[in-house]
Amino acid sequence: MECTVSWTGALGTRSGMGFVAETGSGHTLVMDGAPDAAKPENGGQNLAPRPMETVLAGTGGCTAYDVVLILKRGRHNIQGCSVKLSSERAETEPKVFTKIHMHFTVQGKDLPAAAVERAIAMSHEKYCSASIMLAKTAEITTSFELVEV
Repeated sequence: MECTVSWTGALGTRSGMGFVAETGSGHTLVMDGAPDAAKPENGGQNLAPRPMETVLAGTGGCTAYDVVLILKRGRHNIQGCSVKLSSERAETEPKVFTKIHMHFTVQGKDLPAAAVERAIAMSHEKYCSASIMLAKTAEITTSFELVEV
């Protein structure tokens, strides 16, 4: 897996904290920093997600992918899946994630709660490399709700 991240600055200038990531699969992802009123040249323009937000989003995508695939492979009638992630970070540098909570909303017909619970556990214990990696510094908790469709 490869990725190249390039500093773009602010709207083509060499100030600001904008970046573009070009992935090995041929996709691009734009990132930006938070504005810094005290030193505008050191801050971003709030035009895109922060890099750590993309880490959180990628982790959510990784685990949701697993949950959907595990339920489909179990021949369950899953119709939708979303996961809302909330996190806390360390106060000092490096400001790693210290707590992450993932709340899954899984939609389907006659989905057994035990199957959903098992799929989430399998993702976090065996398959989701992102959440397993983040669990080295963060306490990860999960919850879920089932929506009958």
